[in-house]
Amino acid sequence: MKKTVSLTKQGKADLETELKELIGRRPAIAERLQTARAFGDLSENQEYTDARSEQKTVENRIAEIEEILKNAKVIRNASHDKVAMGATVTVTLSGKKFTYSIVGPVEANPLEGKISDKSPIGQALMGKKVGDTYELPNGNKGKITNIE
Repeated sequence: MKKTVSLTKQGKADLETELKELIGRRPAIAERLQTARAFGDLSENQEYTDARSEQKTVENRIAEIEEILKNAKVIRNASHDKVAMGATVTVTLSGKKFTYSIVGPVEANPLEGKISDKSPIGQALMGKKVGDTYELPNGNKGKITNIE
C-alpha cells in the first residue's frame, strides 16, 4: 500500500528542482569514476572510493525524491479561518512573535519556519482560530494572532 505524502505547491517545486540538479550531477560523477579507475588498484584508490560514495548518496536521494513525488498530494491553500496544512500562522509565545508555515513531515524545516502538522507545536495549533490559545507539551501557552 502506497503512502500519500502531503506537500505544498512550493515544496513540490523545490523537490523537482533538487531532483533536476541531482540528475545533472550524474555525468560529472561518472567522469570522476572513470578518471579514478585509470589510477589503477581500486582497493587503495581514495578518489575512486570518494566518487563511489558520492554516486551512492546522489542515487539514493534521487530515488527518495522520485518516490516522494510519485506519492505526493499537493495541499490546497488552507482557509484563513483556522489552522490547517498549508497555512501560515503567527503566534505569540512568552511575549515573542513567531511565524510558522504548517507543512507535512517531508517539508518540515524548523530553521526556515516550516513545521510539521505532526510535530508537538503543529498538533497544538491545528484547528485553532485567531485569538485561540494553545498549550505545548512542556506546559508553555501561546496565542494565535494571525492565519494566512
